[in-house]
Amino acid sequence: MRLAALTLLLATPAFAAPYMTAEEFDAMTRGKTFYYAEDGQDYGAEDYLDNRRVRWSFLDGRCKDGHWYPQDDMICFVYEEEDGLQSEPQCWSFTSTPSGLVAQFRNLPGGSLLYQTRESDEPMLCMGPDVGA
Repeated sequence: MRLAALTLLLATPAFAAPYMTAEEFDAMTRGKTFYYAEDGQDYGAEDYLDNRRVRWSFLDGRCKDGHWYPQDDMICFVYEEEDGLQSEPQCWSFTSTPSGLVAQFRNLPGGSLLYQTRESDEPMLCMGPDVGA
């Protein structure tokens, strides 16, 4: 229900909340962990570190380190892959709402809409590769 109301609000022309600037995004996220959901289901979490560094997880115990940078009205993320290469940029537009952050994936038309479900000052748990193997 919360997602439906938020989606409707964001689609309403009267909703004129601007996308966050890089400075606003950094000030809101740095030093924290944000948890996100899509369509009412847990999606993932991201630790926002100093110097625009990040650590992402799909909440499976595995994490990817990366960094973010501003591009136009978007925040783009690049992650280190297991083969040592970098991922393609994943670009999102972030909006701050009374319920928390809302992120719209911008690489594809009609991309995913994620909403923040909680925030923590504690980093998420990341297991190393092949832990327990």
